[in-house]
Amino acid sequence: MFNFDWTKRTHKGLRKWILYIVRDVPKSGVEIMDTMEANLQGWWRPSPGSVYPMLKNMVGEGVLDRSDDDKYALTAAGREEIEKPWFQAEAGAPQPRSVDGAVEVISSYTSYLEDLARSKDKDVAKSAVQIRELADRLARVGKS
Repeated sequence: MFNFDWTKRTHKGLRKWILYIVRDVPKSGVEIMDTMEANLQGWWRPSPGSVYPMLKNMVGEGVLDRSDDDKYALTAAGREEIEKPWFQAEAGAPQPRSVDGAVEVISSYTSYLEDLARSKDKDVAKSAVQIRELADRLARVGKS
């Protein structure tokens, strides 16, 4: 399991989701959480302990503005960020600093590929040769 620092860019899904939610209409933190919960039909609601530190950090970074009525709106930097692809690596993004960290990242991507294989087998099948090559390389690393 990853240890995410919610105030950093390590949890891009929540960060990007916040940016998209406020892209057209400024919203308060509660409105942001309500929108997330509504989009997921009540299956999940982020905690204030996740959202508010991230909002504070995003204001500090200049991607959001906070108005006097405590609503958050995108800045030009925020608009630029949401135009980037979801999985684009950002300069300065945290990288694994240990073998355990690298193994966690590989494990996460492996889980992602397993889920894709269950739902969109043909997409994963197109990359089967590369996946096998990576598996072979990892097997050799494990033997050293």
